[in-house]
Amino acid sequence: MNIQIYVNKKNPDVLKAERFFKERRIPYQMMDLKKHKLGKKELELFIRAAGSARALVDREGKKALERPVAHMTTDSLIIAELLNDPAALRSPIVRNGSKVTIGADEEVWKQWVAEAT
Repeated sequence: MNIQIYVNKKNPDVLKAERFFKERRIPYQMMDLKKHKLGKKELELFIRAAGSARALVDREGKKALERPVAHMTTDSLIIAELLNDPAALRSPIVRNGSKVTIGADEEVWKQWVAEAT
């Protein structure tokens, strides 16, 4: 397993993801979305997992709603904005190779662990 956890801020779901993998002694890499620039292919993988570019945008909290991308509806505009400002993504995004979850999804993570053993 090659786990990467993409985060833009500490929140309960990020802590759940960290705890889940720590408790199972599964190594993971934290990717800070404020520092890590996403590639187009990486973002496309996340969009497929979320179902749409719009579903990836963090719209919770006052600071998130101050971003223009929080009010966009056109996928192409959202994608361009997220490539420039990945900190606007919901988090955590947990990636295991080409498999991705958006938010805390322990059931899927358990499947990954079962497949790896």
